[in-house]
Amino acid sequence: MFGNFIYFIVALLIYSTYQPSEQTNFAPLDTLIYFFASILLFFIFSRRQFNRIARMSATQSHDVLDQQFSSALTRQSVVAIALFAVTIYGLNLSSFLAGIWLFETIPTLQALVFMCLFVGYLAIVWSNAHAAYGHIYGTGLTRQAYVASNIAFSVPVLLPWLLLSGIADLILALPFDLPREVLGSPEGETAYFLIFLFAVAVIGPLIIQKFWRCRPLEAGYHRQRIEALCRRAGLKYADILYWPIFGGRMITAGVMGLVGRFRYILVTDALLRILSPEEVDAVIAHEVGHVKKHHLLFYLFFFIGYMVIAYATFDLIVYLIIFSEPIYRFVFMTGISRTTVTTGLLSLAIIFNFLVYFRFIFGYFMRNFERQADASVYGLFASAAPLISTFKKIVAVSGHSPDKPNWHHFSIGQRVDFLNRCEADRTWIQRHDRKVRVSIAVYLAAMMVVGVAGYQLNVGQTGKQLNEKFFETAILNEISRNGESNAGLYGMLGDLYLGRSSFGQAVAAYRTALDIDPHSAIVLNNYAWLLATCEDPAYRNPEQALELAQRAAAIERSPHILDTLAESLYINGRIAEAVDAATRALAQAKTNRAYYHGQLEKFQAARDNPILE
Repeated sequence: MFGNFIYFIVALLIYSTYQPSEQTNFAPLDTLIYFFASILLFFIFSRRQFNRIARMSATQSHDVLDQQFSSALTRQSVVAIALFAVTIYGLNLSSFLAGIWLFETIPTLQALVFMCLFVGYLAIVWSNAHAAYGHIYGTGLTRQAYVASNIAFSVPVLLPWLLLSGIADLILALPFDLPREVLGSPEGETAYFLIFLFAVAVIGPLIIQKFWRCRPLEAGYHRQRIEALCRRAGLKYADILYWPIFGGRMITAGVMGLVGRFRYILVTDALLRILSPEEVDAVIAHEVGHVKKHHLLFYLFFFIGYMVIAYATFDLIVYLIIFSEPIYRFVFMTGISRTTVTTGLLSLAIIFNFLVYFRFIFGYFMRNFERQADASVYGLFASAAPLISTFKKIVAVSGHSPDKPNWHHFSIGQRVDFLNRCEADRTWIQRHDRKVRVSIAVYLAAMMVVGVAGYQLNVGQTGKQLNEKFFETAILNEISRNGESNAGLYGMLGDLYLGRSSFGQAVAAYRTALDIDPHSAIVLNNYAWLLATCEDPAYRNPEQALELAQRAAAIERSPHILDTLAESLYINGRIAEAVDAATRALAQAKTNRAYYHGQLEKFQAARDNPILE
């Protein structure tokens, strides 16, 4: 079931990393035909796979059928992700929603539409899987209940994104500058994310239990026994709830919530009906162990850890894509749009990064936290025998092999073996606790190193150098792809060289740009600024600077161009005219007015004190 969380997050990454091209890949009618044809083919393919497994139920052993079903479910879910990627990248479906006011104002709504589409793809898989599921496991769930349970269990993983992104959209849509400036800065964006993440982590369980349609466990023997155990453990909670996942037919329990006021203990009907009171106590003790060991809080920090890794590696991924010139040349021969190729490669890299982190790092801690929670039973009881017998009942009822591997839990066989070792020798508990502590310490140290490296790459001198190299390579790549006649590209290259004080290269780039387009106001302006203000006297040329600045001002009279004209007049000794140009620049300026005011004061001082000048 937890695999569904991964599928939803991968789909969200596919959508969020895609930058739609300006033009659609196909005509609207063709796109519509391909869209519905792909869904039909997917439905047929999925149905045939699960029907084949259902027919095997009469001849194959339960273990074989369980393995076949699990593998088919995983394969079909991956195909659903691939189909979703084709819908986004191949059909460019989001481009057909461009220009709709509501989606442009609140982009999260458009994302939500496409996530619902992905839910539809997975619903096809679950609907087709129902018959085989019923034959193998004999749960008696209706098709509707089976599909609805899968959706209900998985969709809450999108809740933090939905609230975080949706509220940010609403804030940016308000007619106030301050919230936009705060969210537009890296510091403000980070603070907003962290505050909101902790807020959702605290009150999220209140929303999720409503979404799952949980209901309070009625007063009686079971509730009294669970309450007594929680009092004994010193566990605070908001309520004890029935968890109707898969019709309540699974033997499972759960706990969610960082703080007692919003913490809920979840139990299924099957757990209370099939397990003995002692076994129910052992399961609740396991959930208490998660709280006492602060696993829920660690999960939150592990999620933040992924964000740190993503922050540190994002620019590196982009650099690798840009520097992979052979890949670009090969792909561009196919005629695919550059935007699609770039975002496609970026999306694949980010998804790979995510899968590696959650499968191997997050999965490692989840497995060991589960084992730690199993051993926590010894904090309340003298023996873990009731928990061991619970595991055996789960195997018998579910039909799963005790050795079936699990990325986020150890297999039931492994968990039973560990508890049997603890029964014989309690020092195994301390050994495992020590292993978890050391692992967390190593993880935190690694995150500090990654965080510092990420800061350097994004903010420090190393990041500045990489950014400059990145943009230089990107511009040169564009020029090499039939961009020799694009004055704008050479102008951008000149700006880049000017920014890193490579004046000779900047002059050469600006001259090439003006040879292509002598009337480019931005190139004329920036070249004039270099000739007027260059710190290297060898490249200063006041007369040419003024000539270029006047040509730029004749084409466009924006504040920054008038400022360059004022500076050029100033260095040529035409102070009164410089004051006049600077006055007009300040009058037109909407932003950065302090700079323009300073320039005007400089020229006025030169006019009023010619001796100092």
